[in-house]
Amino acid sequence: MSTRLKDFATAVVAVVEPETSAFVAAQLMRKHHVGALVVVDAAEKSRPVGILTDRDLVLALMAEGLDPEVFTAGDIMSVELVQANPEMDAMDAVALMRRHRLRRLVIVDEVGRLTGVVTMEDILELLTRELADLAAGVIGARDREFEQRA
Repeated sequence: MSTRLKDFATAVVAVVEPETSAFVAAQLMRKHHVGALVVVDAAEKSRPVGILTDRDLVLALMAEGLDPEVFTAGDIMSVELVQANPEMDAMDAVALMRRHRLRRLVIVDEVGRLTGVVTMEDILELLTRELADLAAGVIGARDREFEQRA
């Protein structure tokens, strides 16, 4: 299987700026049905500077009883952003996610502009399709053999 991230990753990404309140960020996650928001530079809105996940909100704020209106995305985002290239092979992305123990990768072009996000779910969907195609091929080969021997 040789599938590039740009062939299947999510291209429309929900973003926030670092100054966005954690409360607003949580509302955006709900509105867009996502578990993460890419935090982009306030001046260069296409340049990612971090990622804010639903887990960050829970562990950094809710579990500590802190007010989400007071804290911002920039306060609680993950800043060690692991980035992928749109041309990266899906299996290389899996290896990168495993090495860094991540559920998602931010995809940026050669000049660092946000072009998408790929999640474990995206890759599982891709692999499921690949396995279904493989199974269909096996069944087809078996059926062809039955027809030839009949």
